[in-house]
Amino acid sequence: MDFNGKVALVTGGGNGIGRAVALGFARLGARVVVVDRDAEGAEAVAAEIGRDALACTADVTRSADVQRYVAAALDRFGAIDCFHNNAGIEGKVAPTAEYDEAVFDAVMGVNVKGLFLGLRHVLPVMLRQQRGAVVNTASIAGLVGTAGMPAYVASKHAVIGLTKVAAAEVGPQGVRVNAICPGPIATRMVQEIARQVSPNNPDSVEERYAAGLPLRRYGTPEEVANLVLFLCSDLASNITGAQYVVDGGRTAAPVGIATR
Repeated sequence: MDFNGKVALVTGGGNGIGRAVALGFARLGARVVVVDRDAEGAEAVAAEIGRDALACTADVTRSADVQRYVAAALDRFGAIDCFHNNAGIEGKVAPTAEYDEAVFDAVMGVNVKGLFLGLRHVLPVMLRQQRGAVVNTASIAGLVGTAGMPAYVASKHAVIGLTKVAAAEVGPQGVRVNAICPGPIATRMVQEIARQVSPNNPDSVEERYAAGLPLRRYGTPEEVANLVLFLCSDLASNITGAQYVVDGGRTAAPVGIATR
């Protein structure tokens, strides 16, 4: 788990899991490019890291913005060794029969098109280098259904599909592509979902959900970051095209069927 001399690029790096990953890469010696549509968030994380970090503001659904953050990384650091393709949004909680079309398009735009554009413009860099590791952020929602979240679930299933396709294509050139599938993690996104489910008492949603998990708690962004760092490291040199679950046992024991 040594990233000295390596360059890591993290989208959605201004908060939550992305922030934890960016700080983790820096702690292990990498120079880090922090990308977020929230300029203040990206700059705050870059400032926390110090002179070996670069903040970039980007809308990941716009090809020109993606090309811009790739160019900025190369101009500043000369390479992209690790790419955490992480930017994502949750959308609204509503039944499929009532789901707003504009919200569906927005979720698919960020979570699928944005992730695709990241692959589209970072992979050529890694192919020229003949090395690189990509970790796409999917979700346990990419493995199982979640009532009331049709756009998010569809988008995260797509992330796993894109991961497998890309891994098959670039593996012969020494580039690895994997996906992570976080479960309930203590982030703004999960808190927002709880507020949508129960506006008057969101804490009760989290308490009930956590009680049904085998580990009886939500995960932390740092625990997810540890998995991303592993998959980008030489310790994972024979791993590609896979999806790794980090969910406190959520997919092993569905919530609501907890034992004492």
